[in-house]
Amino acid sequence: MSAAIDAFLAMLAAERGAAANTLSAYRRDLEGAEEVAGDLLAASRDELARLTGAWAHLAPASVARKVSALRQFYGFCIDDGLRDDDPSTVLPRPQARRPLPRILGHEEVERLLRTAEDEAAGERAAEVRMLALLELLYGSGLRASELVSMPVGAVPRDAPFLTVTGKGGQQRMVPVSRRAQAALSRWMAVRPGGSDCLFPSRTGHISRVRLFQLVRALAARAGIDPAKVSPHVLRHAFATHLLEGGADLRVLQTLLGHADIATTQIYTHVDAARLVALVNERHPLASRARGS
Repeated sequence: MSAAIDAFLAMLAAERGAAANTLSAYRRDLEGAEEVAGDLLAASRDELARLTGAWAHLAPASVARKVSALRQFYGFCIDDGLRDDDPSTVLPRPQARRPLPRILGHEEVERLLRTAEDEAAGERAAEVRMLALLELLYGSGLRASELVSMPVGAVPRDAPFLTVTGKGGQQRMVPVSRRAQAALSRWMAVRPGGSDCLFPSRTGHISRVRLFQLVRALAARAGIDPAKVSPHVLRHAFATHLLEGGADLRVLQTLLGHADIATTQIYTHVDAARLVALVNERHPLASRARGS
């Protein structure tokens, strides 16, 4: 990796508080670009243009992400006087349409929770942990990375809130439902000691990959297609179901830890899509059209 990329990533960490996962993503995109175009700091417009062909097989969203990384990198280089021009203007700017998030219905979520509750009835540590993880994913809308890395100190003894460290190191208070509080209390009673992590493992805390595996395995046991379920899908379900229940969009933004409300507004599209489906299915004129 070139020294310029190293300096750029250091800037993102120091000045913007970029999370480790964000830095890793930028690193992959910039190093991948260097494999095609050569040293990015010295790359010409013609050399950078090779990337367009190298990215031909990628989805528009992936290309847009890579272009964004390069534009930010060259903006940093210009600001720091490392070069005078921005060759990234030669790159395509695809308009990546943001897909609607996958969500689970209320009945499917209830099946997941019921399965986890039944399995935790024996108070075995692994099953009680699964119940606590699930209740926090759906009951508080946490990101997978926020959940697995949560320290024990984030769980207050008396207040129904968690202190969550989100993207960019930003902290927020997240309310915890009574069900999640009960599941956490059960987990604390059987949780192995000797670690500051709320969900410890042999190497620190459980990983996001392991959480993904646990959630999908639970879905299979609950009779739900595992391909439909992930920690992030449960976060989407939390947001969508709150919005359906009348939650204010600004409140939802705070709960989810979104820096920009435009990110939260994706859930209004999900709700609108459901309304359209409901009208098409239930409206008297819709049924008359089907009959004809």
